[in-house]
Amino acid sequence: MAKLKVVFLGIGLMGKPMATRLLRAGFSLTIWNRTKEKCNNLIELGAEIVTTPIETITNSDHAADIIITMLADGSVVDEMIRQILPILHGHEIWIDMSSTQQAEAQRFNEVLGTKNVRFIDAPVSGGVIGAQAGSLAIMVGATDVDYLQVEPILSAMGKPTLVGPPGTGQLAKLCNQLIVGASINIVAEALLLAQAGGADPAAVRQALRDGFAESRILEVHGQRMLDRNFLPGGQVKSQAKDMENIMRAAQITNLTLPMTELVTKVYRSLVDRFPSADHSAALLELEQKNPGTRLGTATDIFPQ
Repeated sequence: MAKLKVVFLGIGLMGKPMATRLLRAGFSLTIWNRTKEKCNNLIELGAEIVTTPIETITNSDHAADIIITMLADGSVVDEMIRQILPILHGHEIWIDMSSTQQAEAQRFNEVLGTKNVRFIDAPVSGGVIGAQAGSLAIMVGATDVDYLQVEPILSAMGKPTLVGPPGTGQLAKLCNQLIVGASINIVAEALLLAQAGGADPAAVRQALRDGFAESRILEVHGQRMLDRNFLPGGQVKSQAKDMENIMRAAQITNLTLPMTELVTKVYRSLVDRFPSADHSAALLELEQKNPGTRLGTATDIFPQ
């Protein structure tokens, strides 16, 4: 399996540590990113870096076996597929690990199928920390046969789970992001309530962690809020995009999701002011609704 030629398109905040995990696992990797400089320190790990996406397919005697995309959104993935599709041989598997709409993933499956290219949607959860640790939750939409073929590759980056046919990986990711987005807002409200009522919010968080309220959100994002450290593990703009996609999925399935609507409003408001901040910046929206109440005394830390 390690002799397969893997192409990785999109060496960004998440893509870079994911590609690093693949290289350290021994996979042969050709990489491309719009800003080439972001790829440079992967050379020492054995990556081949090219200047255009098409070169990832044509720049080697060994044609690509697996193409992985980790891009901004569905429109960028669509553009990439249409750019590369004419030169594909038909034996490849295309794994899209970006966060897109379920309908987009289903369309990618149809388009790639016209060239006998198999498609897998495999969005992830766990943020930069999970990508660096190789502990990402990977929600996979694929056929049983295709999943078995790519499972070792996905396992180098995290913990893959087959959730259904192509397109259902994105649906599972939306379910994940709904729980994440709503939980972040609830943790912000709990900590601010503790502060406003005269308790030590850090001590309250620790007490809650010993009971049923314990969660990764309380552990990681609760601490970020206390530290007022909004350097991104996951970005506001990504969470806002995910919330909009959840709303679209609800409309398609004729569901009314009241909590989703509330959380979506929060991130719609935040995305114009703090697009690159960690999505725990939901605390800032809550504080704006409660003038004069602020969690802790630390100085806010934002990405440059």
